[in-house]
Amino acid sequence: MKLLVIEDEQSLRQNITDYLNADGNICESCDNLQEALRKLADYHYDCVLLDIGLPDGDGFAVLEYLKAQGKMEAVLIISARNSLDDRLSGLNLGADDYLTKPFHLAELKARLMAVFRRKALNTNSKLVFNEIVIDVLGRSVYVNNEPIILTKKEYDMLLYFLANKGRIISKNAIAEHLWGDEMDLHDNFDFIYTHIKNLRKKLVDAGARDYVKSIYGVGYKFIAP
Repeated sequence: MKLLVIEDEQSLRQNITDYLNADGNICESCDNLQEALRKLADYHYDCVLLDIGLPDGDGFAVLEYLKAQGKMEAVLIISARNSLDDRLSGLNLGADDYLTKPFHLAELKARLMAVFRRKALNTNSKLVFNEIVIDVLGRSVYVNNEPIILTKKEYDMLLYFLANKGRIISKNAIAEHLWGDEMDLHDNFDFIYTHIKNLRKKLVDAGARDYVKSIYGVGYKFIAP
């Protein structure tokens, strides 16, 4: 999963991201409301961990923003505020669960996975694009009803392309979405080209059209005929 952790307490934020990254998730983080809104405007996340007590505003504004924009991120509130009014406000604004601090990281993970599963089951579990079918719950990809084997990054990249079909996506946006902060470890974007080349070859070899087009000097576009 790609996660956004919105928490102003540095040590807790680091502990959460380290713990969830160890399971293979991609965790981005921020410590204030304005940065959270910027990230949510620019990128898609599977789940958001939201502290409602932020230094520059109320975290409930994040829920209002997601609702106004029609975004589908699952939201787990993590807060020291344990009043019934806060819980009801968060849930009524669209939060999927509310976890009171302090908490064990194992419980946070369990709640997070439960929220994500419920969210996935409430949406169409299959994405269909012409001859390509993705079973989101099973993390399986089919071309002309035949399964193909993709690596985790190739699978996540295909989902990202489909979510942004018809739009030009910069290499930087692809790197940040799929690698998060790890993108800083790379000197250039050659690693993206390699993953895209492998994904395109697997799709075409399986009988799909070549939908991924390179936009010189900019990035890539998943053509939607």
